[in-house]
Amino acid sequence: MRIAAFNVENLFDRAKVFNDADPNAHRDVLDAHAELNKLFEMPVYDEAAKARMIELLEVLGMLRRNEGPFARIRKIRGRLVSRPRGRPPVIVAKGRADWIGWVELKTEGVDETAMLLTARMIAETSADILAVVEAESRPVLLKFQDLMIKRLGLGLGYRHVMIVDGNDLRGIDVGIATAPGYPIDTVRSHVDDRNEDDRTIFSRDCPEYSVRTPSGETVMVLPNHFKSKFGGNDARSRARRRGQAQATAAHYARLRAEGFENVVVLGDLNDTPDSEELAPLLDTDLRDVCDHPAFTEFEFRANNGERGIGTHGLGNDDDKIDYLLLSPALFERVTRGGLLRKGVWPGSRPPRWDVYPELTRKVHAASDHHLIWADIAL
Repeated sequence: MRIAAFNVENLFDRAKVFNDADPNAHRDVLDAHAELNKLFEMPVYDEAAKARMIELLEVLGMLRRNEGPFARIRKIRGRLVSRPRGRPPVIVAKGRADWIGWVELKTEGVDETAMLLTARMIAETSADILAVVEAESRPVLLKFQDLMIKRLGLGLGYRHVMIVDGNDLRGIDVGIATAPGYPIDTVRSHVDDRNEDDRTIFSRDCPEYSVRTPSGETVMVLPNHFKSKFGGNDARSRARRRGQAQATAAHYARLRAEGFENVVVLGDLNDTPDSEELAPLLDTDLRDVCDHPAFTEFEFRANNGERGIGTHGLGNDDDKIDYLLLSPALFERVTRGGLLRKGVWPGSRPPRWDVYPELTRKVHAASDHHLIWADIAL
């Protein structure tokens, strides 16, 4: 059985702010987007909060209208801002109860070459169980698969595809695709898990998928996408990521107590193995596949002595944020494992790994994340 995880960073539509060749080109937009949505959640908007909202709306190009070059206000009910002719705009909502809405990032179509390379990475891996991070929806996954089979003749024939809509307002979710012979028996969502402050724990979801293998074994698969550091890695962001690690660890412990021996937690956890935020999860008996002696199949040409197990950007060791965490029973059966990077931008001085011939510009990269996989004798 081959199992893999890949952050595809959307298949057809991607936030415009992320489509620039320079990933830091619009950091001010990301910061403003995150801060403004936090301010909107305040029960009472005092004068300082209103003044700051006006400043952030200007940063986003939305002071005079509800839509800017990279973001828009999605208003459901009520009124947030008044824009009288000839006078400065003012925030008229008195607090969260006065209106329902948020700021969302605008999207545009993913580069066609990037889409092609995403398909090639998935096809080349040929995983029996594939966790997909940052996919728009189940219909999009099905459409993507159908398009690439017909257009490219790639072997993307996943028999079972499932995504449960999560908590991210941008519609980026975590899902699963399984090959013929690996049916999804049950699905359990945790989108409604809440912490002691009655806030949702998971930025997207921590779904549980029960997958049956051809040999009759059951594998519990928990794909995940923890809180990102984009938009500011402040104390609140770190606390939320730690809370997600704690909750995921609790779900893992429950599954083991229920008698499930084959459990895998995988996906983009958005932090490094030495972080305090991930400690509650990494300090369980889950084992990182990167620590297995059979995890050897990846190419890395850095000259600084690093092993190169990073899963993001240029693949340095401190770029490891994507994981394939296995229960002891699965870890003991690992036979091979590695990272597939051929659709990821390799740098240029010199390139750190071989890429597909179509990857000649950074904008053509399938993702900033590297695909992580393992073969398990199950």
